[in-house]
Amino acid sequence: MWKSILVILATALALTSSQAVAGGRPNLIWVMADDLGYGDLGCYGQKVIKTPHLDRMAAEGMPFTRFYAGATVCAPSRSVLLTGQHHGHTRVRGNAGAKNPMAQALRPEDVTVAKVLHDAGYTTSLVGKWGLGDVGPAETGLPRRQGFDHFFGYLNQTHAHNHFPDFLWRDETRVALPNQVTHVGDAGGGYATEARVYADDLFADEALKFVANHQDRPFFLYWCMVIPHANNERTRVLKNGAHVPDFGPYAKEDWPPQDKGQAAMITRLDSYVGRLLAQLRQLGLAENTLVVFSSDNGPHNESNHDLKRFQPSGPFSGIKRSLTDGGIRVPAIAWWPGHIEPGTKSDHVAYFGDWMATAAELAGAPVPPGCDSISFVPTLLGRIADQKQHEFLYWEFHERGFSQAALYQGRWKGIRERSMAPLVLYDLDHDSAEKTDVAAEHPEIIAKIDAYLKSARSESPDWPAKRPAVNR
Repeated sequence: MWKSILVILATALALTSSQAVAGGRPNLIWVMADDLGYGDLGCYGQKVIKTPHLDRMAAEGMPFTRFYAGATVCAPSRSVLLTGQHHGHTRVRGNAGAKNPMAQALRPEDVTVAKVLHDAGYTTSLVGKWGLGDVGPAETGLPRRQGFDHFFGYLNQTHAHNHFPDFLWRDETRVALPNQVTHVGDAGGGYATEARVYADDLFADEALKFVANHQDRPFFLYWCMVIPHANNERTRVLKNGAHVPDFGPYAKEDWPPQDKGQAAMITRLDSYVGRLLAQLRQLGLAENTLVVFSSDNGPHNESNHDLKRFQPSGPFSGIKRSLTDGGIRVPAIAWWPGHIEPGTKSDHVAYFGDWMATAAELAGAPVPPGCDSISFVPTLLGRIADQKQHEFLYWEFHERGFSQAALYQGRWKGIRERSMAPLVLYDLDHDSAEKTDVAAEHPEIIAKIDAYLKSARSESPDWPAKRPAVNR
């Protein structure tokens, strides 16, 4: 019944929406890097790694300076993006892996942004890493059951740890690749002993092919690269997870191979984005296509590369798996020639969950009930006075004992590490690195955040949590 209502409303809104863009509904592309830090790009302050195409994208578009991932690790962050629900409401709230596949799978009752756009008449494609469903018990979360017309890539994130896999998935069919993989470890992961085909090279070709073949109607492309994520199995065996076909412009640097590989992955990623934007210009699609580039969470150090050399968290503290901003504040660049004023930076506070309302508004479609999503279309189009704001943003983390964090009014960051710990408070306006706890100086702010954390999440049998203690 919900689907029928959604189709009717989407059709009506597509014809009548006052927010419709002149010339028709835009194509929508979300490009996701994996474990790319806020400070990994030149346009966000990187001094060592070369990212000319993303720097140009930022100059031609709008880089956000206060944009947050859905979570500090992969699967829940992507669940937030797809469902438009914050971390305490979305289906998948942590990385469960093979131990509990259903805890990391979307269900039939979940409504993704792909479903919303598909029902509004968009052709939808997922290229790259999925991580929210798999063949077998978790098949409810398979991409084509969650609104995607086409899929090519990795279904689960363990498989995606290997950049040179011996197979990928096209829809629900295994596609063999010429890589030879030796399996190691109890988890059945692997690393390539004879590597011929790099998965992200294939994904770039697939993404561009989809764009070229679907120009006759609006489309949504969700392109999820795996780089610069480490090849975790290779790290365990060879102590170097920065697995890349070549070191590119860093081959002659006097660095360890891990550092050369990490930098080479990011510059390779940058070249993919350059190819996409060039193709959109060549096909005459640039002015009718919104492209958003971001990362699923903060940077990693799982390749054993040198964080001091690259400073991937920029001015913030922490990396992936941290609830400080280094783990969750991510680069986000919006590019839409003719609509976004070039060279404009935005300090609007937004997060992954806002993609649902943003995409729905541009598609002339309704936002599903139960979302925690505010459209940032007004910001994109320079209508700052019309931009609504979040009072709170919310995150949690399950891998080291249940922890919570909230951002209040875009300024005050409260973090409770493990359920019984006292709440700490940071004033991001004056302490973006989150070095000084000011909880004792602002009891009224602590009380507001404490009350919010107690009510922010819905209970989940897959992701239970102890009730946080009253802050004292």
